[in-house]
Amino acid sequence: MLGRFIILSGVISMFLSSFSPVASSVDYYPLQTEFPNHMLYQGQIQDKIIALTFDDGPDQQYTPEILDILHKHQVKATFFLMGSRVAKHPDVTRRIVDDGHAIGNHTYWHPNLAEADVHQMEWEINQTNNQIYQATGQTTQWFRAPYGALDEQQVLSLGFLGYKGIGWSIDTEDWKGPGDKAITRQVIQNVHPGAIILMHNAGHWTQDLTGTAEALDELIPLLKRHGYQFVTVPQMWQLNHHGQIASQRAKEKS
Repeated sequence: MLGRFIILSGVISMFLSSFSPVASSVDYYPLQTEFPNHMLYQGQIQDKIIALTFDDGPDQQYTPEILDILHKHQVKATFFLMGSRVAKHPDVTRRIVDDGHAIGNHTYWHPNLAEADVHQMEWEINQTNNQIYQATGQTTQWFRAPYGALDEQQVLSLGFLGYKGIGWSIDTEDWKGPGDKAITRQVIQNVHPGAIILMHNAGHWTQDLTGTAEALDELIPLLKRHGYQFVTVPQMWQLNHHGQIASQRAKEKS
């Protein structure tokens, strides 16, 4: 254990020596540029505010562990839930909401929507929303497509259904199981104001997401020490479009 701590401390020290926010342009995200009222991949803000997001849950292995770490560090995140897994783990779904986190819709079976028509997308969304409501008594207007696959017609359909599409600007690629140091490095080297960070809290039974939880436990205090604040996706949307979080802070300081 001591050996691991020494190695990890060395890795973090290496990151700190070159830690600087990375500029990120919304021009990389044409759907956000074309449909700013329907899509968000990153907040167009100057403050060091970022959002942690987790896909593919819930489950009974990694989701509770990640929730424990978020509670430990008093950070709220956003969980994009699969309807089929909400149906299987309603108790974990309720805990996500009870802990104060935001929830989003991530389809029922996780299909690649690039290979689906609008009707299948609507079915996936509606079935998942029904399961979320049965488990929590809440619905959600936030949607993330599996693999980020959406076309213009699907975005317009999302708007018609009353949903906001959410992408990401930092992909940790944690589903590959690269380990905590690689995940930490990916975030630190690419972090920027308004970042939406993609991680996973469940996956295929063969996937090992241990590194996600371990990296999260180190990343949160590290980013906090460098002035970053954590918000949910709904808060990031409000800040990006209306500046409400910044306005509220200004009122509290006055």
